[in-house]
Amino acid sequence: MKILATLAIASAVLLTGCNTFKGIGQDVSKAGDKVSQTAEKTQDKL
Repeated sequence: MKILATLAIASAVLLTGCNTFKGIGQDVSKAGDKVSQTAEKTQDKL
């Protein structure tokens, strides 16, 4: 019974972690897009 409870808790933690990392990845991607856009605008001005 303890093993089943431990597996259930571990699964919940892992699934929550995946969603968190997905969100972080999306945020980093958006930040990278903004940096690229800013670099392109600066290059166009030069």
